[in-house]
Amino acid sequence: MNAGLVRGAGDLAGGGFPSPFGWEGFGHWANAGAAFCCALVAVWLMQRRPREADAVAGASGNAEIAALWVSASWAMAAAGLGTGALATGIGESLRNLTWLWVTYTLFARDGRHASMSPVRPMLIVLALLELFQPALLLLAWRFSDVPAAQSSVLQIVVTFRLLVVIGALVMVHNLYVGALGAGRSLVRWTCAALALLWGYDLNYYTIAYLGSGFPVELTALRGVALVAFANLLAIGVVRRGSTTRLSPSRAVAFQSLSLIVIGLYLIVMVGASRSLAWLGAGPAHLVQLAFAFGSTALCLAFLPSARLRGWLKVTVAKHFFQHRYDYRAEWLRFTETIGRAGSAEPALPERVVKVLADITDSPCGFLMTPDESGMLALAACWQWRTLELPAEVLPRDAASFFERNGFIVDLDVVRRGVDHDGERAAVPGWLLAEERAWAIVPLLHFGRLVGVVVLGRPSFARTLDWEDFDLLRVVGRQLASYLAEQASHQALLEAARFEDFNRRIAFVMHDIKNLASQLGLLAHNAARHAENPAFRADMLVTLRNASERLTALLARLSRYGAGGGAGDAPAPVAIPPLLERVMVGYPGARIAIDAVEPCAALVSAETLEQVLRHLVQNALDATEPGQNALDATEPGQDVVLRASVAGFEAVIEVIDYGCGMSPEFMRNSLFKPFVSTKRGGFGIGAFEARELVRAMRGRLEVESREGLGSRFVVRLPLVCPDDLSLRFDLAQSRRIGNPPEPGGRNQRKVA
Repeated sequence: MNAGLVRGAGDLAGGGFPSPFGWEGFGHWANAGAAFCCALVAVWLMQRRPREADAVAGASGNAEIAALWVSASWAMAAAGLGTGALATGIGESLRNLTWLWVTYTLFARDGRHASMSPVRPMLIVLALLELFQPALLLLAWRFSDVPAAQSSVLQIVVTFRLLVVIGALVMVHNLYVGALGAGRSLVRWTCAALALLWGYDLNYYTIAYLGSGFPVELTALRGVALVAFANLLAIGVVRRGSTTRLSPSRAVAFQSLSLIVIGLYLIVMVGASRSLAWLGAGPAHLVQLAFAFGSTALCLAFLPSARLRGWLKVTVAKHFFQHRYDYRAEWLRFTETIGRAGSAEPALPERVVKVLADITDSPCGFLMTPDESGMLALAACWQWRTLELPAEVLPRDAASFFERNGFIVDLDVVRRGVDHDGERAAVPGWLLAEERAWAIVPLLHFGRLVGVVVLGRPSFARTLDWEDFDLLRVVGRQLASYLAEQASHQALLEAARFEDFNRRIAFVMHDIKNLASQLGLLAHNAARHAENPAFRADMLVTLRNASERLTALLARLSRYGAGGGAGDAPAPVAIPPLLERVMVGYPGARIAIDAVEPCAALVSAETLEQVLRHLVQNALDATEPGQNALDATEPGQDVVLRASVAGFEAVIEVIDYGCGMSPEFMRNSLFKPFVSTKRGGFGIGAFEARELVRAMRGRLEVESREGLGSRFVVRLPLVCPDDLSLRFDLAQSRRIGNPPEPGGRNQRKVA
């Protein structure tokens, strides 16, 4: 059996006075000095209470004074009767109980005893463990003549002491970390004193349990620790209200808690090992080996789990901190993420999603912004690789709801059937069916909806509370201001580009003015020199040059200008002959008219021809010669034109088999003016084509795949061929299929 514990049993049985020499004598005088110091500090506090009622408030001050008197009595018993006496053991239990009472009164000082539910149950458990100590000490005294029984009882006593000390240290840690800035100055020195007192006891009883008994040296030094404890309390009374503050960060708090958890794990492992040793010499080693292997396997299986880490983080933040978030750390992370710049960094919409996802530990998310029609469309996606959106992502009514209320939606709550403010009707069914969708955060800027962020479900999902809503709402408004600023910046850039475009048009007008002056002078001189052969020859050269310059200028205007009969009245136009005229305008190109169905549309012929020329030119620019082969018997076509009827619409298709476009480019850049992938291009061809089609009450649609090609579809209002000339044009269109001219490369197929 443990020889030190058996020796302690003898002390309990008969007490005994220490020898005046050696460590025992030193311990006698140290305990006597500790009793004097505790009594002195208690008297001093009693005298200072009337003058410093604000510093030592009510019940907390009374509890400290009472605990100091009990500590002085325990130290006096240890000095007079010995550390192993029965009265000394009972005095130590009373000392721990009174200081636990002081800890509870300090929790009650700022009201945390009511908001932190684990405080009172934990204190009750610790008090019950300490109340068992007198009964166990009486059992040890009763069976003082049975060494084996007395040793077992004393092992239980030491185990209970360890549990009480560890629990008390955890309470002191929570008391200090959870206190507000003003409250920490009141509890700082008291917490330091209690940490010293119980920290020394933790080492003392741990060594007594694991070693060969109570070390004489550590037993003698307990009085010195109590003297230091009393001095820390006195310093705290003097320096209460001092401006010096110790504010550990949450990282330090989590690390301290991790150390406590590791200590508890070690104690459990040692206790389990000792318990298994009691089974006997036979299976003990095998069982210990199996236990160690099993516990290690469990730790390796569960500790790396993201769900377990998320649960621990949420649990610790909920029970050990007054606020869930460290707002300073959140603000620094927000600033670092949103302020990143450079071509290698994600775009601002993706960073917006990442900021909100980092706050809630969400693994993914996506951003929706209002389009021209008021519906919400996908603008950015962050790490949500399996996202599939319907054609109508979020209707206009839902956007109006979020803009009007600014309501942050917890989708798990909505799935349970809860409807606080009508959000159930605003959330589409496809979003509720998406299990990874967890929360919806609207981004409002001066009452206007800038976007909506949908956050993915974190590894440990929880119900959002008021603190989550407040933080997400504030951050959402800040992010909305960044998005609005970016939109304004883009609008200014477009305005600057339009201004540059207007300057270029001014140069074109200057050229036209010069040509007009030249032709006017030529007409003026023709009246006087028309019969002169030399003048006629010069006139022909001048007219030819002017015609070439005008042709080139008109080509530039038709490509970059906004003309094309914007003011022309719509009229029935046969589509197949128009396709023929467009194809003839590109000699040498592989253009085919395929699957033409006779139809007519109510449009402006010049405007529609300009649109088709835009689309054909873009298709040719995106296609390498001979890149496509329609079949194995004839040369491949670079661009294919088609015309058909779909319901009440005339449909014109311009198909190429070139490099194609990415979904991001089609969504964000294709129809934006002055965004071009061609060197020297204005980037307004597709934008102008779409606007011209809209002006004719039609629609321009596009489909494209990278590496496969693109298809532009123009849908226009269909008309019936009532007049004879239109019928003639449609009849002529049925006979498209004349063989190509010798040397030409344009290919035509019969519909």
